[in-house]
Amino acid sequence: MNIGKASLPDRTIVRIAAHLPDLIVYGDFTPERPSMEYFDGILMFVDISGFTAMTEKFSTAMYMDRGAEQLVDILNRHISVIVEKVLIFGGDILKFAGDALLALWKVERKQLKNFITVVVKCSLEIHGVFENQESEEGLDIRVKIGLSAGHIKKLVFGDEKSYFLVIGQAVEDVRFAESMAQMNDTILSPNCWQLCDRSVIEIERIPDQRAVKVNFLKLPPDYNFDEFFMRCMAHLDYYPSGDHKNILRLASTLESDPQLEISLQKYIMRSILKQIDDKQLKGYLSELRPVTIVFVNLQFKGQEAAGDIGQAIQDSSVYIDSVLKNFKGQINKVFMFDKGCSFLCVFGFPGEKAPDEITHALESAVVIFDYCSQIFKIKVVSIGVASGTVFCGIVGHSVRHEYTVVGQKVNIAARMMVCYPGIVTCDSVTYSNCSLPSYFFKELPKRHMKGVAEPEPVYQCLGLNEKVLFGMSSLSCNRQEDYPLLGRNKEIRLFLHNMKEFLLSQSSKVLMFEGVSGYGKSQLVSELGYLAQAEDHRVIAIGLTKVSIHWYFHTIQLLMASVLGLDTCKHYKERQHNLEETVKNYLDEKLYCILNDIFHVQFPLTREACTMTGAKKEDKIEALFMNVLKETSKDEKLIFIIDEAQYIDITSWEFLEKLIQKLNVFLIMSLSPFTNTPCQSAIAIMKNRNTTYIIIGEISSKDIRSKVCLDLNVASIPKELEMYLVEGSCGIPFYCEELLKNLDHHKVLIVHQYQPEEKSKVSWHALFKNYTKPQMNINLFSFSSKEDRIKVCDIAPGVRLKNMSPPSTLKEISLVQLDSMSLSQQMLVRCAAIIGQTFTTALLFEILPCWNMKMMVEALATLVQSSIFYCFQSQKELRLAAKRRGATREVHHRSMALKASSEIEGREEDQPYVLENEVTQCHILRFCKPIMQKTAYELWLKDQKAALHVKCARFLEESAHKCEHCGSGDFIPYHHYAVDIRLNTLDLDTVKKMIHTHGVKRTKEVFTNKERLSKKSDVLTDDLRIDLMWSDKGRSKIQNRFCYIVMQCSRQEILMLKTQGVILSHYHYLFFLTSPEKIGEKILYFFDITLDKITAADEILIPTESCQCQEVLESVLLPLAYHFTVLEELDKALYYYLEIVAGYISLNDNYLAYLHLCEGEKLLQSRKHDKSWCHTFESAIFYTLKGQVSFNVGQMVLAKKMMRKALKLLKRVFPYNCISVLLQTHVEKSKHAFHISQQGKDICPPGKRKLAQLHQQISCLSSLWQIYSLDYACHYKYFAHLASMMQVNSALETQNNFQIIIAYLDYSLHSQLAGYQGLWFKYEVMAFEKIFNEPLNRETVEIIAYVAEKLSYIKYIMGYLDLSIQLGFRAHGMWQLIKDPNRHCFVLQRLTVALFLKNRYQKMMEVMDWMWSFASVEEHAISQGLFYDICLDILLYGGFIYRTFEECLEFINDQEDNKILKFHSGLLLALYSDVAIWFARQEQWENFQVFYNRAKKLVQRKTPSVLYCSGFSKFMECQVLCLQKQIQDQMENVQDIGVELLKTLENLVAQSSTGPIFHPRIYHLMAYVCILMGDEENCNLFLRTALQICDIQGNVLEKIWLTISKKWWYSDKVSEEDSWLQIVLRLPRWSEIQLDENKIKAVEQNKFRFKITIM
Repeated sequence: MNIGKASLPDRTIVRIAAHLPDLIVYGDFTPERPSMEYFDGILMFVDISGFTAMTEKFSTAMYMDRGAEQLVDILNRHISVIVEKVLIFGGDILKFAGDALLALWKVERKQLKNFITVVVKCSLEIHGVFENQESEEGLDIRVKIGLSAGHIKKLVFGDEKSYFLVIGQAVEDVRFAESMAQMNDTILSPNCWQLCDRSVIEIERIPDQRAVKVNFLKLPPDYNFDEFFMRCMAHLDYYPSGDHKNILRLASTLESDPQLEISLQKYIMRSILKQIDDKQLKGYLSELRPVTIVFVNLQFKGQEAAGDIGQAIQDSSVYIDSVLKNFKGQINKVFMFDKGCSFLCVFGFPGEKAPDEITHALESAVVIFDYCSQIFKIKVVSIGVASGTVFCGIVGHSVRHEYTVVGQKVNIAARMMVCYPGIVTCDSVTYSNCSLPSYFFKELPKRHMKGVAEPEPVYQCLGLNEKVLFGMSSLSCNRQEDYPLLGRNKEIRLFLHNMKEFLLSQSSKVLMFEGVSGYGKSQLVSELGYLAQAEDHRVIAIGLTKVSIHWYFHTIQLLMASVLGLDTCKHYKERQHNLEETVKNYLDEKLYCILNDIFHVQFPLTREACTMTGAKKEDKIEALFMNVLKETSKDEKLIFIIDEAQYIDITSWEFLEKLIQKLNVFLIMSLSPFTNTPCQSAIAIMKNRNTTYIIIGEISSKDIRSKVCLDLNVASIPKELEMYLVEGSCGIPFYCEELLKNLDHHKVLIVHQYQPEEKSKVSWHALFKNYTKPQMNINLFSFSSKEDRIKVCDIAPGVRLKNMSPPSTLKEISLVQLDSMSLSQQMLVRCAAIIGQTFTTALLFEILPCWNMKMMVEALATLVQSSIFYCFQSQKELRLAAKRRGATREVHHRSMALKASSEIEGREEDQPYVLENEVTQCHILRFCKPIMQKTAYELWLKDQKAALHVKCARFLEESAHKCEHCGSGDFIPYHHYAVDIRLNTLDLDTVKKMIHTHGVKRTKEVFTNKERLSKKSDVLTDDLRIDLMWSDKGRSKIQNRFCYIVMQCSRQEILMLKTQGVILSHYHYLFFLTSPEKIGEKILYFFDITLDKITAADEILIPTESCQCQEVLESVLLPLAYHFTVLEELDKALYYYLEIVAGYISLNDNYLAYLHLCEGEKLLQSRKHDKSWCHTFESAIFYTLKGQVSFNVGQMVLAKKMMRKALKLLKRVFPYNCISVLLQTHVEKSKHAFHISQQGKDICPPGKRKLAQLHQQISCLSSLWQIYSLDYACHYKYFAHLASMMQVNSALETQNNFQIIIAYLDYSLHSQLAGYQGLWFKYEVMAFEKIFNEPLNRETVEIIAYVAEKLSYIKYIMGYLDLSIQLGFRAHGMWQLIKDPNRHCFVLQRLTVALFLKNRYQKMMEVMDWMWSFASVEEHAISQGLFYDICLDILLYGGFIYRTFEECLEFINDQEDNKILKFHSGLLLALYSDVAIWFARQEQWENFQVFYNRAKKLVQRKTPSVLYCSGFSKFMECQVLCLQKQIQDQMENVQDIGVELLKTLENLVAQSSTGPIFHPRIYHLMAYVCILMGDEENCNLFLRTALQICDIQGNVLEKIWLTISKKWWYSDKVSEEDSWLQIVLRLPRWSEIQLDENKIKAVEQNKFRFKITIM
């Protein structure tokens, strides 16, 4: 009995034999069908409980990682134990029936007694295995066993395919015995108990039954069971012995035998045979799969002879096979259980999925029912049909297994078959998803079904030959008053246009809408039917089904029934009476009976009618219908609407063709693409000159969002949910509905009361709890106007939407497409699915097994043509395509028909070649539908997926760095040096290659290169110095640098600097010798000469292409994080998630940065017990990134908290109180002095880990000083000062000139804003000096560009407009060459605003053109937002129109939910405030309130940026205008409101982060508030202050407006022409004034006049 496991030969015949029992493998292959064989034996029936429940648990799992591989592993781990036991004890596994199996011991009659003892021993050992075992899924697996013995018959039947059964009394007995068993019981049938050795079996009697329960074997103590067992096994013909004694089954040693192989193949399903030669058989075929189960049960009349039953089964099986074959269905199992013979048929096995599978299954069931009911000897036919997800796969052991189905839907189909005998039944899923009309079904009363806790409704399928019930052919989709049609405005416009033409003309019109299933065609035609209704219009709408196409004249029959009013008649007599009244003028009474079959009436038959030919009857009926319609159309306009028009029968098409030629009707049809070539009449209608043929496209992401809000009855949804549904649905309404149902089923969505942002406490996890509003009137939702009653949707905590398993309905659609492909194409799609939604051809080629490039390109071209993949040449092209859905378009069939057929044929021949060329040029591909990628991914087994994920990761890690444009380093500086995580699984050659790619050098090499670079011929330190030298060549380079700075310093500042040791007396002397203008010219000349040197240099100093970091993020880092997460390499996954976050922050996409930080947080928490330095550093990075995201979206309290946490982990603790700040400031000053003293000395640079740490410190400290500068409290300026000084010290410690320059300029800006006179001067000198120590290379060019930009920014915010403009032009030139859109857009914006303030409109418009060109070409959301912000400023303050207000407003409404703009609080604040100001000036206060409220929500999201300051100053203007309105309306407490407003404005001026550039506008508003409150003295003071600042800054725009306000406020004459309402009417467009300086000068007076309404 100690049989071991030996390696098995891998031969085809062995793989086939593993699917069949020895009874067949070693049986007689007689060609006779049916054939019968008689023998004696013992049967064991093992029923395993728990598998169905486990299958259901897996099939309804939320996430994709709960796949078939886990289930098949658990199933086979348990079943293989039973199989091994049976085989060891000499049994033969006859069949696996889902979670049960039937085994046979075929022995001679005289051996039954001994073998029953062996089989009982086997059953007891099986129970012993499962007695105390519990699976890892928490399910209790137990078995019940029934045993029988006696005469058995083997029946072989079939035709092309062969099947076998064992029948006889023993089969019935074993089933009966098993049914009596409880868990862990073994029951012997009466006959088995009679034949066994009763002396060795201890039993327990079952009351009122002859069967007995086995307790145990009572063998004598000296009994040698092993010897007894071996004697018994000697009587078995095919029990392994001798040389084969160590194998389980003799059939696994079969030698190749072509004849035997052919014979055995007949017993194997065709889907198995397709894969039998693949070594990955189990992996390919085992899956959780949506299928349709058809259970057919045949019960026979009385006690029929075996031969009679065999013939009936033979006839049934042949017919069933032939029916199923037409629709790709297969017989999976045939067995004699539960009263008769049962056939388990399945539609949708792997490789066999077909469209409309459920309908095919029902049609097949009805046809099979009708045929089998007529077979002699068959008494009752019962069929159950159920649809859903079940486990389809190989169940058993390696030496004996079968392909079977397990799941609740299998059980339901079987139970319906038993509980509803004599009819065809189906479950609710089958009923709902089939294409048959509802009147083909009848709901049945519910009955108790074993194993089904909560039975769903059951329906009887009445058959496909029932008479049509009039009144049941209406449209399948009814229009809902409270559910608007979304995203179909173009289609409605086309309908209204055609309707208008139809009403005006005397000819017919045809409007045809084509779209695949799920696009909302039925809802569209339902809406058109509603719109078509009018007093003299007769609208008749019908919906067709699949069966309609098979019925003669069916469509016209339905239309005419409605025209004649027969569809509302309840009885045929009523129909008959109505017909008589209508047709008496057009048809001879003797011919009325020809209408009997059409309208199901019973006019008496006449000789004249009976003798008419069929063709003549058709002519008469056609003429009658034409006359009736002609008469009807005289009084009413006939409008026919036909839904699912692809199901129109041929004769109806012919009638419709004649109808539109003879009468004036409007025909509207919706149809799916024709599967076959349509008939000639259909083609003629499509080509008709009066036909408009529309192919409807996907709906927009906004409409998807609105649809979701309507479906959930909420006001808004989270951005993450919107992104998931928009991407997953691909703009298809049905897909969106199914995804939403799936989320609701898994309880993912939480609907709750809306909580305003200002009331909610901001935490990290609530940071992006933004709600995306549907683009429609809020009244559609039936909500109360009160905010606290508005409901919103949120996602349940911990849910990973991107890992959600697709709904079975959508999965089924994808499986149909997959199974229609060739095996090689399927393999390619499955490999692509491993990579992800988007993939590159290079990576795909890397993981495809044994493919060449030509094979891959050909397969890809076919799949692109089949709309499985899109192909793109670049990531930018992909992103643009993702924003544009497939739009609705008109197809001109008539024009296409006029083209030469030879031309069309030639194009068709060239198409594959053209596609292959296109695929070759494109190296980025994307799944057209994400559902296909998820479906294909789930087909892999876990080990196979892991191997491919490893391949992908190894390939991608070589490119896991910034793009070449940005220096090819880490997104987090020195990240991989500090963590040492990226290279730990790669081979040495790959590591070396990566070192070379990333430009990594050892410390020793750095010293050598530093010395070499210092001796190198240096463009900056030699040539530029010479070019910038003054005429006196003896002056040093420092003198030249100094001259730039002093042009903005007062004499007092210079004296102060001199006392600090910054300026020598010689420098002071230079100030008096040289004019500021001369110094300014020289310093600007420096940037000019740098630009010349960059373009003229021999080596490439600027990037050849723009930044590709977004492509790196999407194509490399995101897939890497995904692959390592799947592989459970959590350290690596965390590393890449942090890199991704840093990348998205650099691209200003804070929302995606937030999402991936949340993913990283889960990984970080899984390592919380790790105390290593690497983990601490990763934690510090994590908090730094959290702080940066919080900082960028304006949540400064949270940002400060995160930055402090990060600094603590980085060993750079920032103090919490003022005393500690003062002490720390003293320490930092000492450090600073030390670092300055060490400059120029040959000091060993810090190690890479230290550099990584320092860079994170710099990042945190840079944010901290800006955060503290936002606070009004005076003591916080000391915190800000300390943070900025600490930033400088950390930068100096890095010895990196770029970091030092950034820190110096930051410190200079802080000093100027905080009012530290002289300090800013010192650090600008030091920053500029650093540039001269760098060789002119790419990095230096970027440093110089940064300096030009930063200085332009500083001079702008401090109010030095002329210098800011000049520096801005230089910065623009450099960033244009460097091709960095994220920096370039802000340079252009500041440059434009500075020119605007100077009233330099010609130059400003030139820059605006650059800005628009840049924004539109790059499709850069922030650039577009900045552009429209300036356009609104021009409207409000410039006095002319560059872009209309309507265009600006449309942009804001379209882009307000853009994931980048949404969280750019400063820019949105400015845009909303601009619009609010416009409406306030127009006195449209309701509209004002909408945008004012939006702006108000953004005010609390402070950011220390120019944009926020600009936006906030505009918001204050909104409040000032609001105050004027309140005074005008004489509101209460208006005095207090005014005082509070004035205080806010004063604080704004005092706040250090508010640059002087905004002071004139703020003082202007303060003056207006004062005059409103009657305080003329302070009003004059503020006006004078504002005018003085304007003179100093050169702010012409504000000065003119201030002058106008002063004149307006103190003038006695107020002209109506000067009111804003009148000014708006005469605002000229820029194109009208750009060539006339006088007109440009005149628009300066088109300023808004603040109304005076004194309190």
